[in-house]
Amino acid sequence: MQENPRQLHKHFFAPAGKAAKLFLRAAIDAIYPPTCSGCGKQLAEPGALCGACWNNVRFIEKPYCPVLGTPFSTDIGEGMLSAQAISNPPAYARARAAVAYHGLALRFVHGLKFQDRQDNATWMADWMARAAPDLIEEADVIVPIPLHWRRLVLRRFNQSALLAQKIANGSQKPFSPTALKRVKATASQRGLIAKDRIANLKNSFAVPNDRVLAIYGQRVLLIDDVITTGSTFEEATKALLKVGAAKVDVLAFAMVLKQES
Repeated sequence: MQENPRQLHKHFFAPAGKAAKLFLRAAIDAIYPPTCSGCGKQLAEPGALCGACWNNVRFIEKPYCPVLGTPFSTDIGEGMLSAQAISNPPAYARARAAVAYHGLALRFVHGLKFQDRQDNATWMADWMARAAPDLIEEADVIVPIPLHWRRLVLRRFNQSALLAQKIANGSQKPFSPTALKRVKATASQRGLIAKDRIANLKNSFAVPNDRVLAIYGQRVLLIDDVITTGSTFEEATKALLKVGAAKVDVLAFAMVLKQES
């Protein structure tokens, strides 16, 4: 796939001064005008949505379950848990996501993951940061969900690592892309029901021996693009807790909600 033209300056003009970068930015904007990430309508600024598309994104806001981050239809009181969190509590402490995985949000994720729209990652990470400032503030280290090396070769980049790095840079938190390793090449999770997702991912993550001391006693914030059933985060969390992580919270750009699927 061709690289997005808006990313070229990072490779060819990284050492350039501020004036050169501003000139390059203006030139790119003139040749490739910024467009709405939802519909392609021309905009004044890159990485934004037009008004119509903005209204078609469902942001996940309070009230929601403080553990799973799933929204409640009505406010049932501070600290009240969802039935799922009570009956089947996750290994991680808290989960948050910025938007519901539906419609435009699905297109944003697919654009980043499958269409090389790495320019989407900046504003997607910004939305994630606004959705979970407390989780980011309390984290000692930010860790992405890893891809197996075979899939990484095919895709050329890990979208979760890209989001995690931008969140880490924005918050000045340590970023540890090698703290977790995917040790099993799992089949695609798309189309699998919850129990099959769990079986598919079982024992698929591990903390490398040379990263154990960096994780021991730390509050970890795990980053991925989508929370579907939570099984990926669950298995990754177990691997981190096994080597002594003090706590694991999870954050994604989008979350699959029952009424949205």
